[in-house]
Formats: sequence, C-alpha cells, structure tokens
Amino acid sequence: MAILVTRESRIIVQGITGGAGSSHTKRMLEYGTQIVAGTSPGKGGQEVHGLPVYDTVRECVEEKGADTSVIFLPARFVMEAGIEAVRAGIKLVVVVPEHIPIADMLLLRQEAQRCGARIIGGNTAGIISPGQANIGIIPDVAFKPGRVGTVSRSGSLTYYIADTLTREGFGETTCVGLGGDPVLGSTFSEILHLFEKDPDTKAVVMAGEIGGVYEEMATDTIKQMTKPVIVMIGGVFAPPGKQMGHAGAIVEGTMGTAAAKLDVLGNAGAHPAKTFADIPRILNEQGI
Repeated sequence: MAILVTRESRIIVQGITGGAGSSHTKRMLEYGTQIVAGTSPGKGGQEVHGLPVYDTVRECVEEKGADTSVIFLPARFVMEAGIEAVRAGIKLVVVVPEHIPIADMLLLRQEAQRCGARIIGGNTAGIISPGQANIGIIPDVAFKPGRVGTVSRSGSLTYYIADTLTREGFGETTCVGLGGDPVLGSTFSEILHLFEKDPDTKAVVMAGEIGGVYEEMATDTIKQMTKPVIVMIGGVFAPPGKQMGHAGAIVEGTMGTAAAKLDVLGNAGAHPAKTFADIPRILNEQGI
C-alpha cells in the first residue's frame, strides 16, 4: 500500500505543453505513472506524448476521471491553477514551482481545505510511491518498494535517505516532499497521520531543515505515533541570518536552529539521526 498516490491515481499535468511540463510528463509516463491528460488554456485539442490536452481542469475531471494534479507553471500562475483544480474536484495538487507568493499560497490552502483537497508544495520535488507512481521531478533511481515512509522539506535529502533505505534493504512505501517555501500546503503532522494509518508503513523518516516551525508543530503527532519516527535536520552548521537554499531555510537568533529542532522532536519521542548511516541502525534497533 502507499499514501497519497498509487497506481490507481488518475493524474493530470497543468502546464503540460511547456518545456518542463512536457519533459517531466514523459519521464513520469516512462516510470508507469498513470497520467491521463494535461491542461493548457487555449491549446485544447492538442496532444503531448499521446495524452489529450484540455483547456480546463474540469474537462479532465469529467472526461478522464482525474483526481490528482501536478503543476508545472510559473509561480505567479500557481494560485489560479490550484484553485481551478480543487474547485473542479481534484483532491491532490502537487505544486512543483518555487517562490509562490505567501498570500497566494495562503489563499490556495484555504480554498483547498474548503473543497476537501490537499496541496503539496510549493517548491516540492513531488511524491513517489515506488513501483506505483512518481509525480513531480523525483529521479527514481534511488527508490524501491519497501516498508519505510519518508517525508522531507528537501528534495536532495529525500533522495539520499531513499538511497540509504534501498541499499540497506528497507525500501520505501511513499516518499513525500513537503517543499521548501516558507508557507506550505501540507504539514509534517498531516503526512505523519497518513503514514500512521498505512498498514504497510512500519516506520517513518522525517527530514526537516532550519527555519520555520513546521517540524516543531509535529510534536503532538509524534507523541501519538505507534510507529518509530526517525528525524534528521539539515543545516546543523548554518550561520544565523543567512538563507540556506530554500526560501524558508533561514535562522533568526535561536529560533529555528537544527539543534533546537532536534531537542524538541527528541523530547517528543522521535529518534534523532545525525548521519544517514544512523537511519538503518535505528531501524534495526526498533526491529523494523
């Protein structure tokens, strides 16, 4: 089993006729992901990699039964595209572009909640359920079906963690990229709840980073988890006041430091991992 995306997910690409949308659609199809259509206003009736292009998301829902969308559009168009998707009945929207305006993301998240939909991103590498579906820009080489779920703000950490799990024989159920923007559509806590309900996920690796409070917000959820939660925090040596990579990765004073996050999460019952090699060791100690 997996969370969020499976081989049954019926996925559309918003912005499929653009360079990024087209190239990643081809890659996702080659993995076996069930892409059913794409949208590009004014270009309805065309085809991309054999897939029909529609002017609107509602046509994709009505004609193809779409339930999931991945957005490959400039940041300034993301809010409008995402709201169109959730109002048309899409239940999961994956936002790949970065630097989505904060007000736009707040409005999109609010509308998604009203429509009973979920937003992942912005600035996410995507979601992969190995052997079933790969949505976004995740390179699939490091991933293999298995029994550990991962959720991370960083795409690169997602890849390295999966490579470690794969090499050590654990594999992954689903790997979720929350995204690196300051305001996100989904939280660690929400994804941990989904993993807790998934019978095939035996443990979860949570990879955070400096800045913000998304990691600390997950403490109450971690306390309630029956499955082991291993946590890594990127940016242990980041200097205060300097943005490190992601727009949300910036420390002000003592707030948002890696050490502070590890202390809080460790006190909540998570198992801190300082290196990638610590992950399989902790999993073995937990009998996973």
